[in-house]
Amino acid sequence: MLENLNARAVLADKGYDTNALREWLETRGIKAVIPPKSNQKGQIDCDYCHYKERHVIECLFGKLKHYRRIATRDERKAINYTGMLSFASALLWLR
Repeated sequence: MLENLNARAVLADKGYDTNALREWLETRGIKAVIPPKSNQKGQIDCDYCHYKERHVIECLFGKLKHYRRIATRDERKAINYTGMLSFASALLWLR
């Protein structure tokens, strides 16, 4: 899934805290902003100031899922689903 990734940093939760992923990101020059699991043997630093930005995105998805047509993906075509996402986003922006 990350094969064609073109980013400066990857923000992920503790579920993605693996040494293999960290090494893969490091070889491509991508900063891994992943908090360490509690059972991690070594000390791994995490940029928590950068990690806080992930919360904003998670809240946006939570607000969008209040719209039933988005949460259940009632639209059959991708263009219609994108239109509903745009409409719901505009409604949230106008609040």
